[in-house]
Amino acid sequence: DANGILNVSAVEKSTGARQDITITNDKGRLSKDDIEKMIAESEKFAADDAEVLATVQARNQLESTAYSLKATVRDDAEKMGMSDEDKKTIADAADAEIAFLDETSEGSTDEYKSHYDALMATVNPVMGKYAGGAGGAPGAGGMPGGMPG
Repeated sequence: DANGILNVSAVEKSTGARQDITITNDKGRLSKDDIEKMIAESEKFAADDAEVLATVQARNQLESTAYSLKATVRDDAEKMGMSDEDKKTIADAADAEIAFLDETSEGSTDEYKSHYDALMATVNPVMGKYAGGAGGAPGAGGMPGGMPG
């Protein structure tokens, strides 16, 4: 039938002996143990995937911030009235993180977050001086009290 089970009855006519057999088609089907094993593996891999995702997000945050800072110094520093010393501080910090990223293809989430925090600790005080002008530190600022909603 549709379940891959065949019930067969055989009767020997001379003796009247009856025999019932059930034939199942187990070939190509997963056993309950196989299914449970696959579920356990998928749960394990889901945790691994979440860890990889967090690492990629941390790396991307560091990378996009570093490049954004370089663009800010290149494109907006003059409009902001930024001093040469402050431009150099920001550019050097961004370049150092870009070099770190170029050398590090298999960093940990904590490593990327630590570098991001160090970059922000260097850049935020400098960018804070120019917060009233154009540009600003990526991810910094915003509306006081948050967006209305």
